[in-house]
Amino acid sequence: MKILINKAACAGNARCAAVSEELFPLDDDGYIAVTEVDVPPGKEELARRGARACPERIIIIEEDK
Repeated sequence: MKILINKAACAGNARCAAVSEELFPLDDDGYIAVTEVDVPPGKEELARRGARACPERIIIIEEDK
């Protein structure tokens, strides 16, 4: 599983990081710091919850094929 993020559209609500700072790290200004994350085994549900928490819907979950 992979997380894809439209970093330019981040509004800095940090709701994703509230779910998992490991998967959704923030920069010094409180905006998402990454555009792509490989989700470690066992963290899939946290990734999905973090994506659902984003009010801008800029986080896409790409499931393994």
